[in-house]
Amino acid sequence: MDRTDNRAGLGPRRLAFAAVTETLKRRVPLDDVLDEIAQGEALSTRDESLARAIAIVTFRRFGTIRQALLARIEKAPKDERLLHLLAIGAAQILFLDVPDHAAVDTAVRLAQEDPRLRHASGLINAVLRRLAREREAILQGADPWADTPDWLKSRWVAHYGEAQALEMAEAHRVPASVDLTVKSDAAAWAERLNGTLLPTGSIRLSERTAIQDLPGYGEGAWWVQDAAAALPARLLKPQPGERIADLCAAPGGKTAQLAAAGAEVLAVDRSAKRLERLKENLGRLHLSAETLASDAEKLDVPPFDAILLDAPCSATGTLRRHPDVAWTKTDADVAKLAALQARLLDKAASLLKPGGRLVYCTCSLESEEGEAQAEAFLARHPDFARVPVAPEEVGGLGAFISRQGDLRTRPGQLEASGDGRGGLDGFFAARFLRKAS
Repeated sequence: MDRTDNRAGLGPRRLAFAAVTETLKRRVPLDDVLDEIAQGEALSTRDESLARAIAIVTFRRFGTIRQALLARIEKAPKDERLLHLLAIGAAQILFLDVPDHAAVDTAVRLAQEDPRLRHASGLINAVLRRLAREREAILQGADPWADTPDWLKSRWVAHYGEAQALEMAEAHRVPASVDLTVKSDAAAWAERLNGTLLPTGSIRLSERTAIQDLPGYGEGAWWVQDAAAALPARLLKPQPGERIADLCAAPGGKTAQLAAAGAEVLAVDRSAKRLERLKENLGRLHLSAETLASDAEKLDVPPFDAILLDAPCSATGTLRRHPDVAWTKTDADVAKLAALQARLLDKAASLLKPGGRLVYCTCSLESEEGEAQAEAFLARHPDFARVPVAPEEVGGLGAFISRQGDLRTRPGQLEASGDGRGGLDGFFAARFLRKAS
């Protein structure tokens, strides 16, 4: 296919269209699909960024977009790809700073180059132009629950109550802030980076800018890590010289925290490719850790002083950054992952010295992957006791602590600052102590 028309704006839209379609078809992470498809598109960095922005906002507001489209089409199209093409056009018109004519024209041209969609080019033109005319009414009338699939809404209302669940749904409609974890002197770095020092110790950037251009990047003074994601490693309280395992370690933010504290870290992940990225990150940060590409369930190593288990999960706490998760995961995924988490917890327990510490965490809002998992672990392991989290360990933010004493953050917490973006990832963490024998 001729790619010389990328200069006319087709390239990034073609990539966004393909990425949305493949993500929904294969039910795999959008980031992985974008990286895979982009290799064959030969787009500039700027065009890849535009494609990513279109795809992300398509998923972030997919429910609103879908409702607006279906209300303006006589009947739902049999070919889901037509709806996906209309969706990326609608995402630009309703939510991105893109000229309406560019969004309409490129969608029509993408249809015309596709034999299966060529017949619908007139429909696409008419529907998208109507969306542009009716934009304000669509946005003003948008249902606050529209962008949360029913399977998540029912779960959240049941576990958190209507008010907190709605707060979470609304928080997921806003892009995430960029937070940094620094090796030392967070207050000075916050001032130098023109950021806000959060109560938890992370720095929240006030403006969106290229990360590599910021002071301290080249010298490895800090790394990007959501404020919530930085808490579990702090709760482990790593000490210099301790032997600590970071299970399911990639991409490595928590490994870096443990290594920066002076611990002897073994970073374990089943993906050798992801571990290579972890090692690259540690190299930039001038930190060191031993790495092992292995299934954590099959580890056969001497016991550790402490273990951090950031278990694979549904990732529903990261929808501000990865909105595709809402539309690619199901209840069945939660159940399957919860079973894996239980096995990993049992394995971690077996690898811990008497008197050792274990922090289990997930970036999930689902109770099966958090509160219920912690209770089930304690029931299976009477030789372990919960160590409650104290408010001073999380910047005095007692709202981050559950009644049982575990860490539970929600995306609507933390007030907005700087560019108006607040919140943090939805995270759960429980801390356990293995009783001395």
